[in-house]
Amino acid sequence: MTRALLHFPDEMAPARRLAEAAGLPPHAVERHRFPDEELKLRLPFAETGAFPETLVLYRSLDRPNDKLVELLLLARHARQQGVTRLVLVAPYLAYMRQDIAFHPGEIVSQTIVGGFLAELFDAVITVDPHLHRIASLDQAIPLKHAIALSGAPRLAELIAEKRHDPLLLGPDEEALQWVQQAAEVTGFDVGTCRKTRNGDRNVRVELPDIEVAGRQVVLMDDVASSGHTVARAAEALLDAGAASVDVAITHALFAGDALAVIQAAGVGEVWSTDCIAHDSNAIAMAPVLAEALAGLSEREGWARQASRRPGKR
Repeated sequence: MTRALLHFPDEMAPARRLAEAAGLPPHAVERHRFPDEELKLRLPFAETGAFPETLVLYRSLDRPNDKLVELLLLARHARQQGVTRLVLVAPYLAYMRQDIAFHPGEIVSQTIVGGFLAELFDAVITVDPHLHRIASLDQAIPLKHAIALSGAPRLAELIAEKRHDPLLLGPDEEALQWVQQAAEVTGFDVGTCRKTRNGDRNVRVELPDIEVAGRQVVLMDDVASSGHTVARAAEALLDAGAASVDVAITHALFAGDALAVIQAAGVGEVWSTDCIAHDSNAIAMAPVLAEALAGLSEREGWARQASRRPGKR
């Protein structure tokens, strides 16, 4: 066995979709939590001792704190067992939002967590990371292969199936990149709202200078966490006469009652990718992730190197 994909039971469905799309045998990690909250992990290769040369670890880093410890334990153990190439597929990448010290004394988590991942893995593949003040992912994760994909084109294809000539709006100006990517696929009209935030849940949203009356509007963003930005935007749009407001997001974090907050604002449909498992998942990212893995393998010649090992036919 030269290559394999490793996943946790709670992410079996999206991980196995990726394994099938990428042609990798999938294996599950056994996870036990002790009463004092320590973790015990067991890998499926223990019985045979046959660890792969290249190991792809699928772990989306929502609710990240335990998961970062899991990555540390797994990566260090895999190296000890002779795994030569470790690839992390983290469809959601945590700790990217704190990219500067907004107030004196704040810790900039983006580069610290990014450096941690770079020490453990040879490549990191993620989707729509929160990179608003840097140009590329390798500035946060100092690796040759720090690969940032986007869920916007896949969501745009779904929107085109569900709605006729909708208006795509970002709930704030930071979402412009996602609505623009979606427009490149569909040709739909786009714009962004303007947000003023006075706390995690205290948000005011101003609509752009675009006629929304009678339009089917889809709010697009990379992530929905508290839901308040999307909710305030939806309320403003419906007050301005929008025929309907739906939401399409890459990462359905939806902390606490976020989904209820969005629905109470009058939103119709909520569509998300499976980067974070949620009932709103409508798009699988496996084809896009598998393509990135294939390109990585081809650039580095991993598959060819494995096929030329002594005794391999």
